[in-house]
Amino acid sequence: MPVYKNLWSVHLSTGNLSTFCHSSSSGMISAQQPPFPNKIQGIMDCQTEEAETCEKQCDSDDCTWSSNCSSSTADSPVILKILQNWVPRVSHYFDKEHYTYVGHQIIIQESIEHFGAVVWPGALALSQYLESNQEQFNLKDKKVLEIGAGTGLVSIVACILGAYVTATDLPEVLENLSYNISRNTQDMNIHKPEVRKLVWGEDLDEDFPVSTYHYDFLLATDVVYHHTALDPLLATMVRFCKPGTVLLWANKFRFSTDYEFLEKLCNIFNTTILAEFPESNVKLIKATVREN
Repeated sequence: MPVYKNLWSVHLSTGNLSTFCHSSSSGMISAQQPPFPNKIQGIMDCQTEEAETCEKQCDSDDCTWSSNCSSSTADSPVILKILQNWVPRVSHYFDKEHYTYVGHQIIIQESIEHFGAVVWPGALALSQYLESNQEQFNLKDKKVLEIGAGTGLVSIVACILGAYVTATDLPEVLENLSYNISRNTQDMNIHKPEVRKLVWGEDLDEDFPVSTYHYDFLLATDVVYHHTALDPLLATMVRFCKPGTVLLWANKFRFSTDYEFLEKLCNIFNTTILAEFPESNVKLIKATVREN
């Protein structure tokens, strides 16, 4: 069933991650969340409004980790307030939600049978960010691959923005994914999207040979949570991220494993936190291949 329909305020990160400082006494860390590794916690959950306080806290042992994740001062985004794009509407179907992005109404059918058939907050965050930052991330005529596409909301928004989209997920999710993408794009003058099966880490060379498939953007939302396929997921990201590819990953950070995955990502790619959605614990991360 749909969740997370509230109005979000966006606090966008600036500076290197080592400057994100906030003492644990601030109450920003949910009591329901497990303790995170000290290095990650000191960086990801530390924020403050007072620069001097931040500097003092960064001098402590909990805030000295140096990571490859960064947000350069020159590229620091402005602070935005994202509008509520969910459209309240009376419907006879409890499993359909109405959204508005890029001037188009999007109707999403959800299912409670699979995690991938529900609109999670990361999808809303990335959809809104793509809509608001079309100059920074111009998807027109670009080749876009979404992994773990779920209900297809992000892929639909990417299609509306002019991309050649391939939406992928597990076999049991494809029927609902195909239905949503088809019903929301069939009457538009856009590139026809493609829906394909992709199981992380499996049969990639056969199904997506490197000689044929190259993508400008790799999109992923809420693909990291407490499951056993995190290593194959990371391998899949590495597999599709070639020089020139931009990975945009939006995720609700719930567990220590989420932060551990982020640390692994930072060790492999050039990684920047583009935006944070504190009210829903969502972070939007950009990653690109390191060039020697």
